[in-house]
Amino acid sequence: QVQLVESGGGLVQPGDSLTLSCVDSRRTFPNYHMGWFRQAPGKEREFVTAISVSGTITRYADSVKGRFTISRDNAKNTVYLQMNSLKPEDTAVYYCAAARLYSGISQTSDRYDYWGQGTQVTVSS
Repeated sequence: QVQLVESGGGLVQPGDSLTLSCVDSRRTFPNYHMGWFRQAPGKEREFVTAISVSGTITRYADSVKGRFTISRDNAKNTVYLQMNSLKPEDTAVYYCAAARLYSGISQTSDRYDYWGQGTQVTVSS
């Protein structure tokens, strides 16, 4: 029973923009903080960004600050990742994840309880 489904990945050129979406099939989506992580080949999964249940608090990794924006629409059970000024080093599989309220808006992957299957983003000229 798949609960988080990402979409929107693809092949883009450096400097391009891309928006990822993650739809959560659970009715409890509005009660979970949401995060995006990514994993490049041969590297560990790393934190990208996270957003609070209300959408008023966000966290970003330094590597994406000012270029990426996370948002959520609780009426649509969807979290978005707007990625601008993409760089080759942004190439990775991007995963969305859900964390229970008491876990806080964490940058640590083990605080997240549910994960999507990932969507590939490739930035190359």
